[in-house]
Amino acid sequence: MTIEQGLRALAGLMTLVSLALAHWVSPYWLWLTVFVGLNLLQSAFTNWCPAMPILRALGFRAGPGCCAG
Repeated sequence: MTIEQGLRALAGLMTLVSLALAHWVSPYWLWLTVFVGLNLLQSAFTNWCPAMPILRALGFRAGPGCCAG
């Protein structure tokens, strides 16, 4: 799996988890959804997000068209 695919999967997972937590625990968990959305927006312009070094350390590889930095 590439870093780009891992980022998409992680963003989707975090969104679903935060929505479930907001529904069953507290609506304040929606702030996590906001954070994920803002992070996706900034990464669309910078081609970098804080999860990239973590995914790289876990063994995800840079795919074609994926920023190596």
